[in-house]
Amino acid sequence: MTNLRDEGLRVFREMLPGVLPDGDVDFGADGFAPELLDIGVESVFGKLWTRDGLSRRERSLVTLGILIALRATDELSAHFRIARTNGLTDDELAEVIYHASGYAGFPAAATAKNVATKALAQE
Repeated sequence: MTNLRDEGLRVFREMLPGVLPDGDVDFGADGFAPELLDIGVESVFGKLWTRDGLSRRERSLVTLGILIALRATDELSAHFRIARTNGLTDDELAEVIYHASGYAGFPAAATAKNVATKALAQE
């Protein structure tokens, strides 16, 4: 059976190179809600991003649409960078934002544009 934590760390490192150090990572066992990042690494990156059925590129498109609608700005920042790693161009990322304006509303799309501008400038 695959270790979901190891798989999650591997996928995370592939999609956001340089963010996590090599080896096992302690996400801060002493802080508040210390298991939350472990749950995300295992269930989101270890279980969902490794599934067959959608490519990483397609998963990035779906994820961005959901995060824009939720106005999940912290996660959006990382996922705009992940989407680039997964093969989306800046023109395609802009199209995701334009498209989201019709379904999630202009304020959500404008927020996503601001987040994307900052996140993509970091690379």
